[in-house]
Amino acid sequence: MAWLLVIVAGVLETGFALLLKASDGFTKLWPTIGFALCAISSFGLLTLSLKTLDVGPAYAVWTGIGAAGTAIMGIWIYDESSSVLKLVSIALILAGVVGLNLSGISH
Repeated sequence: MAWLLVIVAGVLETGFALLLKASDGFTKLWPTIGFALCAISSFGLLTLSLKTLDVGPAYAVWTGIGAAGTAIMGIWIYDESSSVLKLVSIALILAGVVGLNLSGISH
């Protein structure tokens, strides 16, 4: 259950980053409100998950989802540039998150 909270928190991190751009420096009301709700919810869910999870892997997954999700959605929604290097870099972020989690597995 805690990992599900981290995943949802990571998706909300993507949302708050995209809404931060849409808020145009907090000058647009609804994107600013959306940003605040996503940010508070994201941090809240991450906080709840850290009651049972190790901070390193949980934070890595949260930021990995947020970074990769924001980059991918920025390409899709905001028509930001994409390149092979950018896509490979996103894949490396995700691979690093997986590697960090696998390195912490104990039996």
